[in-house]
Amino acid sequence: MGAIKVHEFTTVDGVVDVPMWTVDYGFPDDLSASIGAMTAASSGILLGRTTFEMFAPAWSTRTVEDDPGAPFFNDTTKYVVSSTLTDAGSVWRNSEVLGGYDADRIRELKERESGDLYVSGSATLVRALVADGLLDELHLYVYPLAVGTGIRLFPEGTSQKLSLLGVEALSNGVAHLTYGPA
Repeated sequence: MGAIKVHEFTTVDGVVDVPMWTVDYGFPDDLSASIGAMTAASSGILLGRTTFEMFAPAWSTRTVEDDPGAPFFNDTTKYVVSSTLTDAGSVWRNSEVLGGYDADRIRELKERESGDLYVSGSATLVRALVADGLLDELHLYVYPLAVGTGIRLFPEGTSQKLSLLGVEALSNGVAHLTYGPA
C-alpha cells in the first residue's frame, strides 16, 4: 500500500491559488530534487478536476527536453476526482476519471497502488483527504511573500491538527515544511 503525499506551493499567508507568484523565485536544483523525491516514489497521480484541467494542456505536450518532470507527469497514471468530467484519457493520456469524491474509493485506490499517490495543488481534494484521514504527508513549499487574497488550503473557520515531520530551507528562500497526521 502506498502513501498519499501532497505538494502545495503556498504563500506565508496561506494562499495556494494558481501560484504564478512562484516564477520570481525560480526552480533551483534543491527544489527540483525535493519534489523529485516525492514523484520518484509515486506510481500514480491523484488530482482534482480543476488542477487536472490546468495541468493537462501544460504537461501533455512537454518532453523530457522541455522539462525533466515530463515523463513522470505524462507516463504515470492520473486519477481524476470529478463528478462532472467524464473522459480524461482523451485529454491527457494515462488519465482515468474516478467520479466524485468518495473516501472509500480513494482508500481502495491507495491500498491497490504499489507506490505512493502524488497530489499537486487540488486544494478542494486535499481538504477532503485531510478531513477523512487519508493524507500521509503534506509538503508545503512556503514562499516568502503575502498576497492577501486567493484560495487558501485551509479556509477561515477550518481547524486541523498536524504533526511536523520535517523542515528544509531551500536556496531560493522557500521553506519546505512536511506535515503528517497528528
